[in-house]
Amino acid sequence: MPRPDLGPALADRRARAAVAALFLTNGALFANLIPRYPEIKADLQISNATYGLAVAAFPAGAIAAGLAAGLLVRRFGSARVAVAGTVLTSLGVLAAGVAPGLGLLVAALFLGGAMDACTDVAQNAHGLRVQRRYGRSILNSFHAVWSIGAMLGGSMAAVAIALDVPRGVHLGVSAVLFSAVALVALRFCLPGLDGAVQDGDPAPAADAGAAPRSRGRTVLVLAALVLVAFAGTLVEDAGNSWAAVYLSGSLGAAAAVAATGYIALTGAQFVGRMLGDRFVDRFGQRAVARAGGLLVAVGTGLALAFPSVPGTIAGFACAGFGVATLVPAAMHEADELPGLRAGTGLTVVSWLMRLGFLLSPPVVGLVADATSLRTGLLVLPLAGVVVVLAAGVLSGRRPARAATAAARPADAIMGS
Repeated sequence: MPRPDLGPALADRRARAAVAALFLTNGALFANLIPRYPEIKADLQISNATYGLAVAAFPAGAIAAGLAAGLLVRRFGSARVAVAGTVLTSLGVLAAGVAPGLGLLVAALFLGGAMDACTDVAQNAHGLRVQRRYGRSILNSFHAVWSIGAMLGGSMAAVAIALDVPRGVHLGVSAVLFSAVALVALRFCLPGLDGAVQDGDPAPAADAGAAPRSRGRTVLVLAALVLVAFAGTLVEDAGNSWAAVYLSGSLGAAAAVAATGYIALTGAQFVGRMLGDRFVDRFGQRAVARAGGLLVAVGTGLALAFPSVPGTIAGFACAGFGVATLVPAAMHEADELPGLRAGTGLTVVSWLMRLGFLLSPPVVGLVADATSLRTGLLVLPLAGVVVVLAAGVLSGRRPARAATAAARPADAIMGS
């Protein structure tokens, strides 16, 4: 029995840093491309409708390839798939930035999206392996690092634009830099293939008193986890896509003020992810998710019921903080579902939750055209209610001894 006062082994701490590096690169790569979209649109001389369809190739590629991620992880290991996906994503982003025509732009974005989906599943799978060796929640911290990567990538693009650096040079430097970071990180990832039986990682810790699930119940639980993740991505994308539009158009805020809606959401989400692991360890996934769903429902519901610029900004901040831990929680639970092969539950949740990013903008837009954007944004409090109802499938607080038992006896011998 491992001693609870011993920290994680040196190899586990290095693996945690390596996974954090992978999340950083994943957040930064695509964020380097997004600010250069207006230039690409102007250079290719395409209409707004054509542009919208073209950039949809990225999530379309992710959905098309997402289900293959689990198979690749089982065959080659999560660390290798994550790193290979990172390198190929960087090439897709670079090709999209220098594409001389619409067809090549769509193909490059489709490739980038497909590889990004594989990277997403693989890096989360490896992060969950490391988390099991730690015996406590650390997955939310990885997603916080992803947010840092996104801010870093966007800042790099802003500097490149300000200095008039050609897209090919800028995105080429980004591809080489972050591919190199990923390749170095591979050296410090956990060895072996995924799955406790194959590589000797500690077995996933089940909830105390949990009964074995039938296949039918496993499917229902997986569906509920997809709802939790889908609701989280829908809230995130609706805020990202419509916060500034709603504040400037419906509420008449100045452009600089309208931008603070998006900033409030993403900033609060980052803070929530930084604090999320402590909350999960103390209160359990279920309680944290329900509190987050309630915060989304009440915060955005009040903002829409009593519209004002300060209230709406506060509502988007509530939404960002509330959804901060939802996707990591759903991924964690799906990865530990009994009766599924390694990576299957995680792959399904990651694949289907991307529909939230794909469907949110057109759904809100259609409702807004038929009624008003304020009505269209009712999807935000509704998503919060869905989370409160579906979060019952998440695990509760684990006893301290259960968390300690997740560490291998060998780790106690190695010490910290």
